[in-house]
Amino acid sequence: MALTVVEPAAPRHCPFLVILHGRPGSVGARVRMGLVEFPGNADYFARLGYVVLVPTRVGYGVTGGPDIEYTGPCFYKDYARGMEMVVQETRQLLRYAAGLPGVDPRRGLVVGDSFGGVAAVAAAAADLPGVRGAVNFSGGDGGDLMHHIDHPCRADQMASTLAAYGRRDRLPTLWLYSANDRYWGTRAPRRWFEAFVDAGGRGRFVELPADKNNGHFIFNRNPQAWHGAFEAFAASLGLPS
Repeated sequence: MALTVVEPAAPRHCPFLVILHGRPGSVGARVRMGLVEFPGNADYFARLGYVVLVPTRVGYGVTGGPDIEYTGPCFYKDYARGMEMVVQETRQLLRYAAGLPGVDPRRGLVVGDSFGGVAAVAAAAADLPGVRGAVNFSGGDGGDLMHHIDHPCRADQMASTLAAYGRRDRLPTLWLYSANDRYWGTRAPRRWFEAFVDAGGRGRFVELPADKNNGHFIFNRNPQAWHGAFEAFAASLGLPS
């Protein structure tokens, strides 16, 4: 995997922070991702004191390769299969990051956006070394703004997948969704969160304000809306805030 690393001004025994990107719907869009960097958000996290790790995962952008995270067509989804691939990639990334100068491999966070948000929750349930918690921004899969706005594919299957993570999870998680996420609507994210915590998962759900015509992109488009919630979560774990 290609990897973007953004460090604090004076990196020394700093916690890590992995950012997992989302998943465009078409092959062409996945190729056009190039090298994933999240420049604004990565700089923000680095200023807080994290070594930020942004992988361009297998099947995307400059890394290329087979589409190992494909979860199936709309009515026949296997969400757990795609998430397991991301967890394996993240595990390999953390093994590599443990050897980077300035990184404290014993403590860090996994943050994910969209498809990567659900993968961050999966990572929290996977006993990855050093991971203290996970942050899920607008997490989900199966959305389609052309054919079924506000109604993702197999929302019930996503709930079952997240319940399975809840049964295994022992780490705190933060779930952040805009009030006008048009990929998932307002019902599905709360249903997914409830399935997770009802099964035993630890989490806090925060509804972020509506953002323009589609709050799904709030992670990149309106970071001021979520900085406070993130910093409170990090502080609760004894991590830089």
